[in-house]
Amino acid sequence: MPVEMTVYMLRCADGSFYVGSTKQDMEARLWEHNNLPLDGYTARRRPVTLVFMETYERITDAIARERQIKGWSRRKKEALIALNEEALPALSRRGHLVSKE
Repeated sequence: MPVEMTVYMLRCADGSFYVGSTKQDMEARLWEHNNLPLDGYTARRRPVTLVFMETYERITDAIARERQIKGWSRRKKEALIALNEEALPALSRRGHLVSKE
């Protein structure tokens, strides 16, 4: 039986983004980010709000997607949050090389 896994992005109080994945119910995981006394990225940037999530049936797919999104620029993450999929290729790091002309 496949285990459902969610890849998610949070907007932190300082405006930064946190990307993670979980097998938990997303509402419960969000509560943990905002309330548990854990020493981690979001603990110092509360409150956090859920701005994006995708669900995968295979853990390997979710982990690969989490790593992919973590490597993206802020502008590309914002396009994903806005569901502006057509903008994503143009926002890749390779697509934003500045010409020295």
